[in-house]
Amino acid sequence: MRERTQVLIAGGGPAGTTAATVLAQQGFDVVLLERERFPRYHIGESLLPSLLPVLDILDAREAVERHGFVRKTGAFYGWGGQEWALRFDEPGRPATHSFQVVRSEFDHLLLQHARHQGADVRQETRVRHIAMPAGHATSASWSANDGRDGEIDFTHLIDATGRAGILGARQLGTRRLHDVFRNVAAWGYWRGSTPVPGPEGAIGVFSLPDAGWLWAIPLHDGTLSVGLVADKRSFNQAKDHLGSVDAVYHHALARSPLLARILHSAQQVSAVKVESDYSYTNDAFCGPGYYLVGDAACFLDPLLSTGVHLAMYSGLLSAAAIATVLRGETDETTARRFYQTTYQRAYERLLILVGAFYRIHDGRDTYFRRAQRLTHRDQRGLRLHESFLNIITGTEDLQDAQEHSLDLLYEKLQSPLNGHHPNGLGGHGTSHMLPLPTTPDHAAAGLYLSLTPHPTLRPAPS
Repeated sequence: MRERTQVLIAGGGPAGTTAATVLAQQGFDVVLLERERFPRYHIGESLLPSLLPVLDILDAREAVERHGFVRKTGAFYGWGGQEWALRFDEPGRPATHSFQVVRSEFDHLLLQHARHQGADVRQETRVRHIAMPAGHATSASWSANDGRDGEIDFTHLIDATGRAGILGARQLGTRRLHDVFRNVAAWGYWRGSTPVPGPEGAIGVFSLPDAGWLWAIPLHDGTLSVGLVADKRSFNQAKDHLGSVDAVYHHALARSPLLARILHSAQQVSAVKVESDYSYTNDAFCGPGYYLVGDAACFLDPLLSTGVHLAMYSGLLSAAAIATVLRGETDETTARRFYQTTYQRAYERLLILVGAFYRIHDGRDTYFRRAQRLTHRDQRGLRLHESFLNIITGTEDLQDAQEHSLDLLYEKLQSPLNGHHPNGLGGHGTSHMLPLPTTPDHAAAGLYLSLTPHPTLRPAPS
């Protein structure tokens, strides 16, 4: 069986369904192939407030609000011997709350929404290979769980296949591991815990001496997601010493007095799951005929809960770029340059912020804190001088930034913004680091994102 569509989307997670919804709402022919049957389990449960404007664009916010997920109104940190709370209702933030979600339900909701908006969604259908004659993506072979297989031609491909990465990781070999954030995550679910301190529905983040940090995320099904993040070397040494992953996990929980109190009367109700949290990027996030979105393009670190944001952010940008090309309003090369610049800029800003958080706190001289630093090899290809200009404002002398951008960035990020608590990132948070490029001031490749009547790219005034 051979078919044709304007846009093929491989993968039905938040990145793929965001792109599918935006394109289908504009009347384009969209086929989305997802290898699993939803709902399916996925980690990454704590969402940022910056996602709410994207849900508004998708017309999906009401459905998410109605579903009953825990409202996340802030975060609580017990880090390096200090405790502080962060509320999302501070001035200048994109929304007063976000959500703690059961990802199987959240992702299923977005997949159903994409179908209701007009996308042709096919589950239990795996993309096997992308044909790329002369380097240009033109068609895909697929197989379904019921034994059917076929080929589908397309004008544009969006690779939303997550960390599996059918294009970047498997076919093109353009994925590049960072030396930083080569961590291991181990987590499980608990019932009967006491509330996490801080604002209503807050995520709890607790540092460990020497060996990493822990998360605690309250979910609407009455469970608490509790996870450990440690560098790979320390994790493996502890496993050799203690004998099992479960023993490492429980030993870490017991070493956090704050979290131990939360779990004092709780019962673990799941097995411990483990995943290696490698940080990676691709040499390019797009190319002739294709776009890499979400984890298929890059993966950061779970510390600031940025995964779903980057997924939906890139899904929105890629869909707007493709829609503009399909309407003949810009050429493919310019649209791809816009996408590459805007998505890479967002990823690099978050990469710097996560590194700064690890570096500026008490205990940063422990092995774990040192292991989370960007190496010189990591910094190659990063536009640190541009990131300096984008992140730090009001700096008079940037001469040294050409040579020592990262050190100067971290130095500036240690100083809190006016009116902000000195702990944490002191107001240098993710909210204002990730503005949608919706004004000429945020243009890239001479284009900016217009949201009305539908997401599309417009030329910025010269």
